[in-house]
Amino acid sequence: MATPLSEPLVLPCGVTLPNRLVKAAMTEGLSTPQNTVSPELITLYNAWSEGGAGLLITGNVMVDRRYLEAAGNVVIDGKQSQSALEGLSRMAEAGKTSGSKIVMQISHAGRQTPKAVCERPVAPSAVPLDMPGRSIAPFGNPRALTTEEVDDVVARFVNAITVAEQTGFDGVQVHGAHGYLISQFLSPRTNQRTDKWGGSLENRARLLLEIIRQARQSVKQGFAIGVKLNSADFQQGGFSHEDCLEVVDWLNAEQVDFIEISGGNYEQPQMMGVDFGAPPEHDGRLAASTQAREAYFVDYAKSVSARTNAPVMATGGFRTRAAMEAALTSGMVDLVGLARPLCAEPDLCTRLLSGEAMAALDHVGGKTIGPTRLLGPDSPFKLVRALNAWAKQGWYMSQISRLAKGESPDTDLGLFGALGEMQKAQKNAVSAYKQDFEQ
Repeated sequence: MATPLSEPLVLPCGVTLPNRLVKAAMTEGLSTPQNTVSPELITLYNAWSEGGAGLLITGNVMVDRRYLEAAGNVVIDGKQSQSALEGLSRMAEAGKTSGSKIVMQISHAGRQTPKAVCERPVAPSAVPLDMPGRSIAPFGNPRALTTEEVDDVVARFVNAITVAEQTGFDGVQVHGAHGYLISQFLSPRTNQRTDKWGGSLENRARLLLEIIRQARQSVKQGFAIGVKLNSADFQQGGFSHEDCLEVVDWLNAEQVDFIEISGGNYEQPQMMGVDFGAPPEHDGRLAASTQAREAYFVDYAKSVSARTNAPVMATGGFRTRAAMEAALTSGMVDLVGLARPLCAEPDLCTRLLSGEAMAALDHVGGKTIGPTRLLGPDSPFKLVRALNAWAKQGWYMSQISRLAKGESPDTDLGLFGALGEMQKAQKNAVSAYKQDFEQ
């Protein structure tokens, strides 16, 4: 059955994607204690490649082992050992098993580094996280990076990008969204600096743009460099949609190969379909008449598509083939990102392309951490809503862990059990990381 989802796409650098479906980045937490590629990651990406997506984007690969998104992140920090390089090469090869391309997401957690990993993380400014559920996922109060340290961050990103090219990845995605370090620099709420890295939007965007410029000079033509960018932070005094569009204009000059549009951060996790607070007015949010769309950020992606020649991707909420096709044929997006559905249905892309499946199955929609509304995702208590959101993340991480072991997903797993599994896995990963890091 013919579908626009099956049409190839040539990125500006020349890389050809065999179809328009993308396995979007999700945290995996499956590295070795040394933060290198594990056999489980190779099994996982082999499964996802066989699942039919035209492009796979890895979970966070971090540029500084001191400041991780999670203890189980893969890290490229400085010169890599031969064994670390071989692991990355095997991961890249696994991601191409069935003809898909694979891109490495490059990131720095900044103030969103868990306290268990680092008591005092770094950030543009010493602005701590203010989020419900910090007792479940605590974060330390950050310190501001020095000017010299910001220069070092740029160098670390460029180093990781060159290693990605060296080890056979088709490109990288620079993570400038979801409240991680680059996103923190972009937001006036978290960037209160008065040097060249803060103040005006131009200065706040300097870190992102400098990374891309220096990376372009360090890799060959034909190596893709993409960006993940927030449509908005959805917070008072944060990165607005107008800011986003201006940054997109500057990215045009840097000739990026694709832009993925997302939104939110740990304080306001719109990327998980969760709203923890009252958003500001005029922030570019969807009008009430379009909030029923199944894709969270597709309207924002449409406005970005009107401002850039680079292919635009949206991730978050896509579940039906009809909505995916409509987003493509209307010109809203060029690429459709799928994340959570591929945890429980790793072969979903193949079945969507063939017409065997018309939608992703909803395995989690009716699950809550407790039997009453007060304990569900619509609870009047912000902490309970946060716990449900973290438990859902734990549910999907549990499925990823099963796929990485070569097992089938366990769709009967409850949210309370998933939350416990996630906490246990994170505790074990932190313990292994610290034991190795402190040696």
